[in-house]
Amino acid sequence: MRLVDAGPVDAIPRRGARVLRAEGRTIALFRTTDDRVYALEDRCPHRGGPLSQGIVHGHCVTCPLHEWIIDLESGEATGPDEGATLRFDVRIDDGHIFVAVGPAAESDASEVREVAEGPLGPPTRTARA
Repeated sequence: MRLVDAGPVDAIPRRGARVLRAEGRTIALFRTTDDRVYALEDRCPHRGGPLSQGIVHGHCVTCPLHEWIIDLESGEATGPDEGATLRFDVRIDDGHIFVAVGPAAESDASEVREVAEGPLGPPTRTARA
């Protein structure tokens, strides 16, 4: 896996999300009220809804399409729903987010192309207090 610099932690509001495009993937980055940052594929396991547009609460995000609740730590649906979205490892170094990413079409995680695709995208919907 290759670490991609996704920009500063402060670029994501608390209880908010941003989108990172890297290695042919669309990754949703979430920041919780306790300043933890999580990275999931920006696709709900139910019907492919954009998780980055969901509401962040606690360490979960609610999909904006059908209100599935996804655990940010595991990427798994909670409650009676079943399924999971791909989760990416995140490291914070000197206020910057680094996401471990491999190519979307990879079959072997040890083979990674060197592709860098810019920092965080524009803001997405943020939960209201």
